[in-house]
Formats: sequence, C-alpha cells, structure tokens
Amino acid sequence: MSGSGSKQDNMRLDRWLWAARFFKTRQLASEAVKGGKVYVNGSRAKPAKTVAAGDELEIRRGAYIWVVRIDALSERRGPATQAAGLYTEHEASARERERVAGERRTLAAQIIYDRAQPSSRDRRAMRDRKRRQ
Repeated sequence: MSGSGSKQDNMRLDRWLWAARFFKTRQLASEAVKGGKVYVNGSRAKPAKTVAAGDELEIRRGAYIWVVRIDALSERRGPATQAAGLYTEHEASARERERVAGERRTLAAQIIYDRAQPSSRDRRAMRDRKRRQ
C-alpha cells in the first residue's frame, strides 16, 4: 500500500470492504472473506488479497448477494454516499436483492400475523377440538 499523499492503485480486500461500508468493522470483513462469503473475479480470496479498480466482487451477507465492480479505492471509511461511489452494482444483482427483500417482508408480515393472540372465537374452537379428541 502507498503512504499518505500518493494515489494508490491497489489495497487489501478486507480494508476495501470496510471502506465501502459492506461491513461495520475490518474484523467482520476479514471473517466474511475467510468464511467464503466474498469472491474476487470468481475465485475465493483471503483477507489480504489485493484488489484494484476493475475487479469484480461477489459479496454475500445473509440472504443478500451483491455483485459489484470496484471503481475506486479509499483508505478511509467515509459517509455512505461517498462509499457508494467506490463501486458499481450490476443491475441483475440489484433486482435480485430487491426481490429477496420483498419476499422477506412478505414472510415477516405473515409471521407477525400468525403469532397474534387467538380471539375468543379461536380459543372456543381450540377447546372444542380438544374435547372431541
């Protein structure tokens, strides 16, 4: 890596993931890379792998997958708007993440509804079913 003041042309993968705000800490980024959650140009990588502008990353976090191209490098973790400028997400990746998010919202709404307390009518029906058995 280069010192302060000079423009860098590559950096550690875990550091870039942290600066681009995919992970809250470098340690979390490093653990994700070690756990096989991050691929660089289609290959599994180690946290110290150097990445440069133009590299393709596949990042898995829970149910979500980002497929991005690195556009810029940054030693610092800046605001989210600045971090979003470090990469370009593939359109198919963004559509798939939105689809998964919609499914999860629907499922969450169903779970909340299913966990509601039974009404008096429901309790009576359950009691009657038990008596019949």
